[in-house]
Order: sequence, then C-alpha cells, then structure tokens
Amino acid sequence: MRPFRIPRYRLTSCCGHGSAPAAPRTGRRGFLTMTAAGVAGLAATLRSRAAAAQVRAFPPPPPAVSPVEGLIDFHLHSAPDVFGRAFDDEEAAALYRDNAIEAVVMKNHVVPTADRAWFARKHLPAVKAFGGVVLNAAVGGINPDAVQWMWRMQGGFGRVVWFPTFDADHHVKHFKDAPEGIKVLGPDGNVLRAVRDVLKICAQQKLVVCTGHLSPAEALAVARAAREAGCDRIAITHSQFEVVNLSLEEMKQAAAIGAKMEICAMGPLMGPAAHLSWMRSWRQVSLKESADRINGVGAEHFLLATDLGQTGNPSPPDGYKLLVAGLLAEGITKDQIRQMGREVPGRLLMG
Repeated sequence: MRPFRIPRYRLTSCCGHGSAPAAPRTGRRGFLTMTAAGVAGLAATLRSRAAAAQVRAFPPPPPAVSPVEGLIDFHLHSAPDVFGRAFDDEEAAALYRDNAIEAVVMKNHVVPTADRAWFARKHLPAVKAFGGVVLNAAVGGINPDAVQWMWRMQGGFGRVVWFPTFDADHHVKHFKDAPEGIKVLGPDGNVLRAVRDVLKICAQQKLVVCTGHLSPAEALAVARAAREAGCDRIAITHSQFEVVNLSLEEMKQAAAIGAKMEICAMGPLMGPAAHLSWMRSWRQVSLKESADRINGVGAEHFLLATDLGQTGNPSPPDGYKLLVAGLLAEGITKDQIRQMGREVPGRLLMG
C-alpha cells in the first residue's frame, strides 16, 4: 500500500506577489503531530489574549480599606432642597457610613441645616453630621438672629456660618444675575456693622466662619474682621472656584490670617466641557493647580470637601475618592491628604 501523502500546492499571496514555498513532505503521523501542536499553540495564544482582555475590560476589585476612611466632607448638598439633589440626608449619610467617611457638613443655600444634622445622627449615629446657616436673602441676609437661632438648635450640631453665596453682591454681578446683591462692605471699604455682629456671635460660640461667594478682597476683609472679633475658625469657601478664585499670593495672605482654604472635588468636573450645562459657566479647577497651591502655601492651610450631591454628578464618596486619587497622582502625600481631609476640618468642627 502506498504511504499517505499530503498534496503539494503552490499558493500565491493575496496581492499576487510571488508564491509561498511548497509544503514539506511528511507522513500522516507527522501531520497529525504538527496539527495537534498547532492547535495547542493557538489555544494558548487565545487564552492569553482572553486573559489580557479580561484585565482591560473589568474594573479592579474593591480596596481592602476605603481610600477616604476617616476623612471629613466639609461641604455636602442633599435633599430636600430647592435644587436637584441625588440623595436625601439619610441616604447620603448611609453612603458616608458605607465608605468609612467619619463626618460631614450639610449645607443648604436657603434653610439652616442644624436640625437636619440632628436627624441624620439619630438615624445613622456612625456618621458625625454637622449643619449651619447660609446668610442668603432667604434667612434675612447678614442676620445675627438667624445665626443665634441656628446654633441654639437641639443637639448643638449647628457649627458653620456661611456668608452669602448666590445672593452675594459679587456673585450676582459676576454672573449678571441682578444689579446688586447682599453686601459685606460699606462704600468706604470697611466691614459692615451687621457683619461684625455676626462675627461676634461666631467668636462667642466657636462657630466656623466661611466666606461663601465673596470676592477675594471681600473674603480677606471678612477673615481679618473675624480674627479681630476673636474667631479662630475661618475657611475660604471653595477657594479656587469661579467667583472666589484666590491667587497664590491671596492664599498666602489668608493663611497668614489663619484662614483655611477649601479644595472641593467638584472643581475638576466643571468648565466648558462639563457634563452638566449649569457647570459650564464655572472655570475648571485642575488637580495639578490644587496640588501646586497646596505645595506653595502648605497643606496645613487647606481642607478637603466635595461640594457634591447634585443630580447627575458623582456621589459624594465617589467624588471624594476621585479627588484623593487625583491629588496623590500629582504628588500630594497620604499624610498631607489626612491632614487636609481630617485634621484641619476636625479642629474647625470639634477642636
């Protein structure tokens, strides 16, 4: 019987240039051995490609320890509110608990939040919730009575006073919302009497004075007046955002007064390419810029927050993780993160 032979073929290439060499002579057993080896090699290749694709296609496993464990979010917006919020107070507190965030400051532009902090603690005692009052038109503007009743609220969790935000004279003029808004300085450039009355209460009750949406010059003037009144807890609200936007030199002046500068997770999300239309009129604050300011002034002069909670934005814990990861990638150390995210805000609220 003749041995089994593989026919020889001359194959032209796909583009017609030359031909492939003739297949070598081999027996049936050799052919099967070669074929099995080829199949095994192909299978190994496919398995390695599948493994590589799996690594690329799936997110990493959850970290053993939350990257925001023990930190404080100094700036949360939650429902109920007059603006769209993704989470109510209790839902937000549960997210903080599940991500091991220790404390949160609840902020609302139109109503005090000291009572809401009391309710949040009642339902989720693992999270230290604090509230305060924003001195917008809804509470009478620069109104010492609004501050008095806020800190007296049951529980004693009303700890923060924000000067005007979207009703501030600087804010409405910057965005052309109105001819004028709530002022903190008189025509002579001096701090108004009502502002000093508010600061006197803040000093007596050890409340945190936040500058809201004042201009850099106004924020520095209020910070100086706060120090003169005896306040030792002062923060420049989202110090790099559009309407505030302190320069490096102004930040150094604020630090010399003893004020802390707030860095918020929403900063990098804003700008002309923002995913939400209302955020496109605010400038984007890059993580590199924030890292440069931290290194230029000193981490001990900053505090971290999210300013999140809006419908359509990342959840506050996720946004906080993005902020922390981004700052670490820009060279900020874990010790600096803990200082800004826990030690500085902790002393303001509980020191």
